[in-house]
Amino acid sequence: MVPGPEPVVNPFFGGPPAGRGRGAGAMCGMVRPMATIHGRASRRCAVQRDGGRPQRATGGREIARRVRAAGRAWGLWAGLVVAALASGGCRQPAPGSPSPGPSQPGPSPSAPAADAKAVPAGAAEGGGPRAADPLAVAEGGHGAVTSAALDATRVGLSVLEAGGNAVDAAVAVGFALAVTHPSAGNLGGGGFMVVRMAGAPPTTFDFREVAPRAASRDMYLGPDGDPTGDSRTGPKAAGIPGTVAGLALAHARFGSKPWRELVEPAVRLARDGHVLDTFHADDLRRGAEAMKKAGFETSARFYLRPDGSFYAPGDRWKQPVLAATLARIADDPRSFYEGPLAEALVQGVRDAGGIWSIEDLRAYRAKERPPIRFAYRGVEVITMGPPSAGGVVLRELFAASEALRMYEMPWRSVQEVHHHVEACRRVYADRNMLLGDPDFVKMPLDRLLDPAYVARRMKDVRPDRATPSSQVGSGPPAPHESVETTHYSVVDAAGNAVAVTTTLNLGFGSKFVVASTGVLLNDEMDDFSVKPGHPNAFGLVQGEPNAIEPRKRMLSSMTPTILVQDGALRAVLGTPGGPTITTTVFQIARALVDYGRPLPEAVEAVRVHHQWLPDVVFAEARIPPDLERGLAALGHEVRKRRAMGHANCIEVLPDGTRRAVADRSRDGGAALAY
Repeated sequence: MVPGPEPVVNPFFGGPPAGRGRGAGAMCGMVRPMATIHGRASRRCAVQRDGGRPQRATGGREIARRVRAAGRAWGLWAGLVVAALASGGCRQPAPGSPSPGPSQPGPSPSAPAADAKAVPAGAAEGGGPRAADPLAVAEGGHGAVTSAALDATRVGLSVLEAGGNAVDAAVAVGFALAVTHPSAGNLGGGGFMVVRMAGAPPTTFDFREVAPRAASRDMYLGPDGDPTGDSRTGPKAAGIPGTVAGLALAHARFGSKPWRELVEPAVRLARDGHVLDTFHADDLRRGAEAMKKAGFETSARFYLRPDGSFYAPGDRWKQPVLAATLARIADDPRSFYEGPLAEALVQGVRDAGGIWSIEDLRAYRAKERPPIRFAYRGVEVITMGPPSAGGVVLRELFAASEALRMYEMPWRSVQEVHHHVEACRRVYADRNMLLGDPDFVKMPLDRLLDPAYVARRMKDVRPDRATPSSQVGSGPPAPHESVETTHYSVVDAAGNAVAVTTTLNLGFGSKFVVASTGVLLNDEMDDFSVKPGHPNAFGLVQGEPNAIEPRKRMLSSMTPTILVQDGALRAVLGTPGGPTITTTVFQIARALVDYGRPLPEAVEAVRVHHQWLPDVVFAEARIPPDLERGLAALGHEVRKRRAMGHANCIEVLPDGTRRAVADRSRDGGAALAY
């Protein structure tokens, strides 16, 4: 028997229990959660989708909606009972509602999928069966949250249940992840947020780190002219963090709950501790080992038991120093950038050889920027612009899909993946050599975002042969990151949506904790072109536009994205994974739009990536042998990785149901809904 999460009294806000019946597996063996979900649905008016605005359903429409919801719910419940009786235990039901989209590749992107069905929770495409997972998929009629840590997801759902909106929940989840998912959740890093709120145009928040004022172009080059390791390890690797400022700016713009109320759950998680699951216990071990190897014994102690041993699953991990820092931030987010806390951060960095100044922190500002918006086969895509390269790359990839008519090729066939690789090869040549911080670099965005330009770039794609990257240059003339990122998604009852991707760059960032604050610092300086033309930690070879300059934001791959169809919210997407981020989002979105796959299947599908240089097709280890052989026959060198990304995403079904998916087959996390 695979137990669901225990119904617990909501530890974060007053009101109903958090997580009750939210993942499908939580319904296992009990009638109450299912009855609660649909009893609550019957007490609240349905949310109809009209440009993201809530409207009350009336009369027969409301009755019909409830009948459909009840039929689906009781069908699911009956299936659970039968399965339990047959197997002697409880398994999560397959999320069987298909996603809206074409049933076959072709010209009609809005036709319902006749043959699309969710991959059962116990099956992984190309990877054989896996155990049923009660936290992988959750459905609800009002709100949904999915993130890399169960406790953080619970915090977000609690905010929604207490009447907060999607931005409120996103702020609370962000701070909770700084406590519960330290390899990437953070106070000492940065990220991007894409927001779609009722009554306001979509917008984005840029809280990417910036280079300190004392930074210089060649600061990481040794006497021989080659890069040293200082851009990846130690306090000198850290850019000025933006996470606190970014969450504060989003809250000031759209928040409805008091700031303190959204930070306090993280304070309690750090002060009182939270129970470690297997994934995060292993994560702490890896982090502590890496810190010891780097010579930061004091930093490692923050992730070890008091006796110096490693934490184990089931242990309660308390972080009193970080709790005190979070309490200061709960009083005033500017305390991170001015006053005693800011001074302690700067002193800790400088004492260990870093180059921060109090002026660096005081001058930091998060920025609200317009999103990149475009249409693809009847769906509007809303995503992040520079200094994230993600949105530009995503737009080029979708334009390439149209130019190459990739949607006519069978999903995950050799031909479809071959054309995907060839599109990525050309697009990443543009990404690596032409993009940078828009406040410092003039970029040819009008041309890069033009589908006609992309179509010309795809003219030399051969259907029968791979093109060597040595024959592919960047496009227009140019003027003179991390695997351990994390992504979370939130949708509220009004249809408001938030996609957030944050990072420390490499796992546990610089491996350096400012001991007096408990804040783990990023190593984002390596995301600059430390030496233009030389590969960074992810093998990306980048150009002059991303060279180091004081107060400049480094280029990023983060691609938080929102899809809108017929004026209504369709999906909230994103993932970590360094340069594989954008190609992962692209593949998930195409599975939804071009092939009508339900989100659980789209997230579970095998992922493939190419980034121009090195000239290698990166594929997940689960890649089907026939696909691998077919790519090799076309001249591609395939290099396998265990997994790519950790895509915690949400889709909205035609009846308004929010379906949250946590990418747990790759890396932990939890999806909850109500």
